[in-house]
Amino acid sequence: MSRGMDRRGFLGVGGAALIATIGGRAVELRTPMDVAEADAASAAVKRPMSRRRSPRDAVDALTFGTPEPQPGGQVREHWIEAKSLSWDVAPTGWDALMNMPISGRRTFRAFAYRPWSDGFASPTGPATIPGPTIEAEVGDVVRMHLRNGDEHFGQAVTMHPHGLRYTPDYDGVYLGAYTRVGGFIAPGEEFTYTWEATPDSVGVWPYHDHGPNHALNMHRGLFGTIIVRERGARRPDVETALFLHELAPPVTRLRRSFECVNGRVAAGNTPTVRAKVGQDVAFHVQGADDMLHAFHVHGHRWQTPQGQFTDNQLLGPETLVTARWTEDNPGRWLYHCHVLAHMQAGMNGWYLVDP
Repeated sequence: MSRGMDRRGFLGVGGAALIATIGGRAVELRTPMDVAEADAASAAVKRPMSRRRSPRDAVDALTFGTPEPQPGGQVREHWIEAKSLSWDVAPTGWDALMNMPISGRRTFRAFAYRPWSDGFASPTGPATIPGPTIEAEVGDVVRMHLRNGDEHFGQAVTMHPHGLRYTPDYDGVYLGAYTRVGGFIAPGEEFTYTWEATPDSVGVWPYHDHGPNHALNMHRGLFGTIIVRERGARRPDVETALFLHELAPPVTRLRRSFECVNGRVAAGNTPTVRAKVGQDVAFHVQGADDMLHAFHVHGHRWQTPQGQFTDNQLLGPETLVTARWTEDNPGRWLYHCHVLAHMQAGMNGWYLVDP
């Protein structure tokens, strides 16, 4: 906690007080003015054109091909735009769990991924937090066309996947002077990533921005889910991807912190999941901030990968809990983060089970 930052201030930015070396400047995110400074520094970052100031290694001269599907696989093609928008964290204005209004301003400038039809012909849905869920099977390649369509922040963005296999060109990461082609997508530009779904990719993974200002833009909403299955594997009857994360005042310019599920706060605004007795149900829950969370569903239990039964499982930044069971318990149930301060601040939602 530097410069005399107290515990309240430290926690108010999600436990991360520093974004370092954006455009050569270190910026502490304590206030909206700090965030504006970080945005200005990021917007000033230019595309790396020369590596003369940095020592080169032989690996930096390597060239790479573009992978194709394995036998039996296919190309899974997606067209997605990164765009800023006005985002309401509580569209109903009501906290259905506490049965009370959510007072004060609730709308902030978010950054989110939006799906489009082939060739960016027309949008197929709104920009959302999280972005579209990407699905593949072993042997497939995911061909991700990303467009930086933002007209507000003026920053380069990327898309970086977890779990899939990719070459350095398709890593989607800004590396300063060592940045390759997929690591700096300026406003108005497009780039196509190609990622492989290999046997060790089976599972559920995040994707997110990893450009020059990725830590801040992830807090604004630039993240989503990738699901990779064994070829021909049966999908759950009910499957939902949930992200637990904080929207903090320095980022949102709102007066209070909102503890969110998928960019929304409090039951009635967060996703309501619905199932029937007898169905195969899967919750894929990921951490999308700098905090520890604990995912709990009332009235239900599931097995961890170690074979232990639980109803309350710990997860941290960019880590995953999959809670899966065959439904046998009808009624209205609460799901929430069991960090009590997070639950009380709105990190909760409804799970409704019909007989």
